[in-house]
Amino acid sequence: MTTSLARRIIPCLDVRNGQVVKGVRFRDHRVMGDILELATRYSAESADELVFYDITASPEGRSVDCEWVARVAEVIDIPFCVAGGIRSVEDAREVLQQGADKISINTPAVRRPELVNELVAAFGSQCVVVGIDSELHQGEWVTRQMTGIPQQMQHTGHATLGWIEEVTHRGAGEIVLNCMASDGTRQGFDTEQLKAARELTSVPLIASGGAGKASHFVDVFNQADVDGALAATIFHNQTVPIPELKSLLTEAGIGVRPC
Repeated sequence: MTTSLARRIIPCLDVRNGQVVKGVRFRDHRVMGDILELATRYSAESADELVFYDITASPEGRSVDCEWVARVAEVIDIPFCVAGGIRSVEDAREVLQQGADKISINTPAVRRPELVNELVAAFGSQCVVVGIDSELHQGEWVTRQMTGIPQQMQHTGHATLGWIEEVTHRGAGEIVLNCMASDGTRQGFDTEQLKAARELTSVPLIASGGAGKASHFVDVFNQADVDGALAATIFHNQTVPIPELKSLLTEAGIGVRPC
């Protein structure tokens, strides 16, 4: 499937204790900055949207902290998605009412797959994103849950490609595939896994994990035909400024929204 829509550039902000953090392969997180400062900067730099992950919400058995969601909504004018411990329609409604444009579910969907259907029925598929944390295990891509705290990470029992098919059939409006072996390594996106996922689903697919330089974005759009690419460290550190990245993508013939 080839999409004619503009490809999206999406900074990812992992939130823990009210600060933005980043790890490598979901471990050894370090503080990267203030939520509002980074969100404001990305909005000014013409990011297409933002994704916020409250990474300890599910492992701690709580829902996302809506206080910072409301503050983010006040200071930016681009769409943003929020994830973290959203286990019910009521949890999702609260996040959306605070100003988020989308909600994303991961561990709660694994534990109760019908949650995807319930959220789609309540808010429409355009608001419902399913995040999938995936890694290679004994020759097969499989999914993990509770990834925000490494000591609590668990197998889900789902093969990645089968889970992608299931959430697509349940009505998910978008899938973010977090390729865990690539996360934080800056060695490039896992285009092989993303290409396999692309062949299975027609819903928007977002690549996550491994961006280290601008050419990695060119590669993932050309090789895996994803609809968007998500990254954290290289944007937080300003290794790859978003306006510069969009110019390079345009030169490479990849359609993006102008800055």
